[in-house]
Amino acid sequence: QVQLVESGGGLVQAGGSLRLSCAASGGTFSSYGMGWFRQAPGKEREFLTAINRSGSSTYYTASLQGRFTVSRDNAKNTVFLRMSSLKPEDTAVYYCAATGNTRTWATVTGAYDYWGQGTQVTVSS
Repeated sequence: QVQLVESGGGLVQAGGSLRLSCAASGGTFSSYGMGWFRQAPGKEREFLTAINRSGSSTYYTASLQGRFTVSRDNAKNTVFLRMSSLKPEDTAVYYCAATGNTRTWATVTGAYDYWGQGTQVTVSS
């Protein structure tokens, strides 16, 4: 019912910045909490951040150390992830996801109902 398409990935040098977008269609975008994950080769999918339906509250995993910022524009059915001070270890496929269950912060993959196809981010040293 909900389709998600990530964009904005690419190759960037260490220390640089990148802004990812996730465009949603189908359903009512403002009724879903949104999350960002990443997955490096041979690794499990890792939770990064989540944002509530209105965009008034956000949640971040401590490992990001303030380098990533999530936001959303419900009028444009889009959620964003701004990344700065990028490191080679940030290299991964980045995914956005939507959840209709918003009672608590969703930090595991199983809590999300819909996923995008992912966008590759490669950070060179």
